[in-house]
Amino acid sequence: MALVRCVTEMGMGVDVHGLDYTQAATRAVFDAIHHSSLGFARLVGATADEMIVNVLIGVPHPDKVKVDAVMAALPHGRTTVQVVAGGLELLNADGSDGTLIANAIITVSVDDGK
Repeated sequence: MALVRCVTEMGMGVDVHGLDYTQAATRAVFDAIHHSSLGFARLVGATADEMIVNVLIGVPHPDKVKVDAVMAALPHGRTTVQVVAGGLELLNADGSDGTLIANAIITVSVDDGK
């Protein structure tokens, strides 16, 4: 199997209040996947569900992201989600609330059959 990367998309998601890491990550994925309409899979005889979708999320505290919820935001493909340190967080004066920015890079690949 030879995977060929066909699409790379970037997205940003924000949770303005509440510091909900999963919500910010899911919004970043939503932002990234709604920049494209992927019709290329049929060119190699594949279906949308056969696409390999790799998601890389950057947030300040990776352990606070519920990976299953992020995966559920992806409509097609065999998905993997990796969460790493990144993104931005601006806390209020007492640290009880703040604004959180998550970044996502999504790559979509297909097997070229070779």
